[in-house]
Amino acid sequence: MIKITFPDGTVREYEQGVTGLQIAESISPALARNVLACGVNGETVELNRPINEDAKVTLYKWEDEEGKHAFWHTSAHLLAEALQELYPGIQFGFGPAVDNGFFYDVMPKDGVVIKEGDFDKIEKKMKELAAKDELLVRKEVSKADALKEFKADGQEYKYEHIDQDLEDGTITTYTQGHFTDLCKGPHLVSTGAIKAIKITSVAGAFWRGDAKREQMTRIYGISFPKKKMLDEYLVMLEEAKKRDHRKIGKEMELFMFSERVGKGLPIWLPKGTQLRLRLQELLRTLLKPYNYQEVITPGIGGKSLYVTSGHYAHYGKDAFQPIHTPEEDEEYMLKPMNCPHHCEVYARKPRSYKDLPLRIAEFGTVFRYEKSGELHGLTRVRTFTQDDAHIFVRPDQVKKEFENVIDVILKVFDIFGFKDYEAQISLRDPKDTEKYIGDDQNWEDSQNAIREACREKGLLCREEEGEAAFYGPKLDFMVKDAIGRRWQLGTIQVDYNLPERFKLEYTAEDNSKKTPVMIHRAPFGSLERFTAVLIEHTAGHFPLWLTPDQVAILPISEKYNEYANNLAKYLDGKGVRAKVDDRNEKIGRKIRDNEMKRIPYMLVVGEKEQAEGTVAVRKQGGGDQGVMSKEDFAKKINDEVAEMLKGLTL
Repeated sequence: MIKITFPDGTVREYEQGVTGLQIAESISPALARNVLACGVNGETVELNRPINEDAKVTLYKWEDEEGKHAFWHTSAHLLAEALQELYPGIQFGFGPAVDNGFFYDVMPKDGVVIKEGDFDKIEKKMKELAAKDELLVRKEVSKADALKEFKADGQEYKYEHIDQDLEDGTITTYTQGHFTDLCKGPHLVSTGAIKAIKITSVAGAFWRGDAKREQMTRIYGISFPKKKMLDEYLVMLEEAKKRDHRKIGKEMELFMFSERVGKGLPIWLPKGTQLRLRLQELLRTLLKPYNYQEVITPGIGGKSLYVTSGHYAHYGKDAFQPIHTPEEDEEYMLKPMNCPHHCEVYARKPRSYKDLPLRIAEFGTVFRYEKSGELHGLTRVRTFTQDDAHIFVRPDQVKKEFENVIDVILKVFDIFGFKDYEAQISLRDPKDTEKYIGDDQNWEDSQNAIREACREKGLLCREEEGEAAFYGPKLDFMVKDAIGRRWQLGTIQVDYNLPERFKLEYTAEDNSKKTPVMIHRAPFGSLERFTAVLIEHTAGHFPLWLTPDQVAILPISEKYNEYANNLAKYLDGKGVRAKVDDRNEKIGRKIRDNEMKRIPYMLVVGEKEQAEGTVAVRKQGGGDQGVMSKEDFAKKINDEVAEMLKGLTL
């Protein structure tokens, strides 16, 4: 008999070799029908994998990320199986599960092009194969046998992957029907659970992400255990298109991109810049009680700075290449992170235990080389500005400072209406510690400090191994927007390692030299990503205090342009942001255009308003609000803003 421990601490005994499915069946038939995968000592495996020793076991359903991952990973194999039947001789690259569904990179034979018009037949074939309820059979194979098998099948990309990347003794395949794939898993037990399928898009993708290699066809899809779920998803997808921050950002004239400036390099237009500066001022207001010291550091640094920090070794592939100056052996790098610069700020003079906590903040612009195929509006760019800070503390101050940052992040979420969020503790991968810097004790201390702070704040958290930064664990906040999509925004990290690498010290009470602990934090994450998420969450209808233009003044003809401009000056003097739309257009067109720009209030002015010093008020989405004096309108706007901003102190 072996002991199985469940997440709630309950322990049951089962015969050696029991499977996750059998465990589910022993609990309830309903659970057995709905369970998709099984966690065994932190590793997700198939439900039919035997468990031969005492283990901690979690049963994953659709509601769990691990369950969805197994479901969509199996769906990727189902897509490949369908393509193999529809396009004989097709070659396969990689086919993983992603956040919303799955994709497979393929190379059809003889220049065949797979396009949107082929989606229906691919979906039909996938459903036909799923209905056969084919078992997925896992097999461990030697490297020699794997090379032989995939070479015989003419799978050149799989052969290359095995030959160059995989070690003997680590290779497994999964077979369903007549299709065999090179894969680590995990998967569903069989394909029968896949009831609803949608191929969503097709794109080009270079093999291994290398622009020098051949371009493959990437086919995206999504699947569900019930048709109703797919229907709901398609409705959400249509709503997401309407809320696309790239479309709304263009309509509201917030930001732009220029091919001549470069891919992934956003340009903030005047209205977007206003919005961005208000976000910065909001955060400065929230941080006022904590005595942060704001700095500005250069956008580049000597290569040796990032070698010392470890960023050069661990971010080398994601960074722009070193900049060589005319001086021999002098190299600089575009700044990929702010923390090394802030370590230098700390090190500029001796520090005492009385100086700590030392909180150094910066709206710091950094640069990362994202592959061109992964760029997406403001959410994936090559330069972005972090609302960054690094807090240098004594070990006994870690928990309190960590809790203070949690308070700031939750206040930000409250202000912007992010009510549905989840906290994730991102831990080091215990099976691959080579990816990280620092000793085991530092990691244990920092991971436990995060757990303890979360318990103190009553914050429900999930833990994810392998998601930590290379220098320390972190607490990430995943928020759901108005249509249910998950975004990673605020983050807090505990770091014992960078202070050691930079030989940072403070003089303790007993006059000994100690190394401080460093807390990294960014409540927004980055101004670019936060703005994109906020646009899509609100569909561009920003809070009145934040929106670039609060009021559009619409004269019904050019005769009233002077009154409109004087009105704009009056409102500006009262702290109300107003613009005049004096185009030679009909008033209906002006109203429609300014509705499109999501301006909260419109003031229609004509002969009567000019004569009486009044305005006819329209509200975005609310229609005609009646006539009022300019004084009363200015007071109304300022009262609304004051009510919104009330309670911005923590």
